[in-house]
Amino acid sequence: MTTLVTHSTLLTKRSLTALLRQPAFVLITLIQPAIWLLLFGALFEDVVQIPGFGTGGRSYLEFLTPGVVAMTALFSAAWAGTVYIEDMNLGVMDRLLASPVRRGAMINGTVVYQGIVSIVQTVVIILIAYAAGARFERPLVGTGLTFVSAALLTVVFAAMSNAVALLSRDQNALIGISQLLSLPLVFLSSAIMDPELAPTWLQNIATYNPLDWAVVVSREGLSTSTDWAAVWPRLGALAALAVVMSSLATQAFRAYQRSA
Repeated sequence: MTTLVTHSTLLTKRSLTALLRQPAFVLITLIQPAIWLLLFGALFEDVVQIPGFGTGGRSYLEFLTPGVVAMTALFSAAWAGTVYIEDMNLGVMDRLLASPVRRGAMINGTVVYQGIVSIVQTVVIILIAYAAGARFERPLVGTGLTFVSAALLTVVFAAMSNAVALLSRDQNALIGISQLLSLPLVFLSSAIMDPELAPTWLQNIATYNPLDWAVVVSREGLSTSTDWAAVWPRLGALAALAVVMSSLATQAFRAYQRSA
């Protein structure tokens, strides 16, 4: 266990060091969510006036903030596998697999790194939303739940991205699958629109959408009266899915080695 933690820490540090050496990329990862928040917030500002839009008295900006947090976590995590593709092309992956490094640590290093990036992005989004006029009734509880849900969502999709990278070994395939999943998951959720205004079939799909689970957890946490009956099952489902996807990603190393 100690070895796994040590290897995971070292690989996480490796990824963070590489990120800090690319200040332009760091800036983009922080600016893009701000653009989404301010652009969508201004564009759909009056949508809360639609009868049946259940904001509970909140502004659209307050409704939107949890959605932008989840969207940012999803989009960032979906590209996690590009690091593996680069390592494969440079021969780093083969050297790592030939070393005593634990396979689980290789997955942990990537998803922990993505989780840290997600938390930083979440902090920036909430601060921008606050500066733009959003006010949340329970900021401490809500922010804590937002961090947890965003981190779990990140683990789910970062692990999936890593598995796709290991199995396909092709950046174009990874990008294609990421694009294929990302936008539909956003629009099949309550990230930017109240699902009560959507068709019944879309509402049904949203209940099985991990992105929507994270949005609901965050939005309920930031609301005046948190519906814990809606929060705990979704947090549990996100945690269970994160474990499953991490396990599958670890197993994907075997398929990669067999086909090497």
